[in-house]
Amino acid sequence: MKNIKKKVEFKIAADGGSASGKTTACKLIAKKLKMNFLSSGKLYRYCALKIIQNKNIYNLNFINKITRSITLRQLKNKKLYDAEVTKLSFIIAKKKIVREALKKFQINFINSSPLVIVEGRDIGSKIMPDADLKLFFKCSIKEKARRRFKEFKQINKKITLKQVEKALIQRDKEDERRKISPLIMAKNAVLVDTTKLSIKQIEAKLINLVNKCIKNKYGNL
Repeated sequence: MKNIKKKVEFKIAADGGSASGKTTACKLIAKKLKMNFLSSGKLYRYCALKIIQNKNIYNLNFINKITRSITLRQLKNKKLYDAEVTKLSFIIAKKKIVREALKKFQINFINSSPLVIVEGRDIGSKIMPDADLKLFFKCSIKEKARRRFKEFKQINKKITLKQVEKALIQRDKEDERRKISPLIMAKNAVLVDTTKLSIKQIEAKLINLVNKCIKNKYGNL
């Protein structure tokens, strides 16, 4: 199936830790099936960028003002991946006022189209509890480190694989243990272990899964 017919409404929620393959997989599904895609992590990065530009001073009114004006085009800003922005986005992701404000944006995005896929760390449990399909991505720490090391090596040639592995372990622990919207596998989610899968294998596995779910919901279209 190259794309989903227009009369079909289908929503996918995807969660998983750093370097688990969720973003790559969701982009593949979105492109293949012509679904609207949102990576929720970019929302926190955008807020972090605006806070930095505001000299790191923010409150509820400021956060609400930022989140009301976000556009998908703004989420393509390359500055979102600056080291300072990355560090602050992780910090503010633990703040209730930030998560609640961004939840509104995500809900509006989900309701804006019949075909939507959103990925993050609390999508299936908090943002899209009624999603037609919930996915939870996991991957061995060794493979995650290897993948992320390739990315980081282009930015910092001195970084080691061990350093990347240690940082990923710490990040996953903090995501799983935080009080507000921790990283957990949502009820009825399908576990997707990408450790030994190639990108093509991941794509084939997920497209097949989506098609089965659509058939269960609508029958033969």
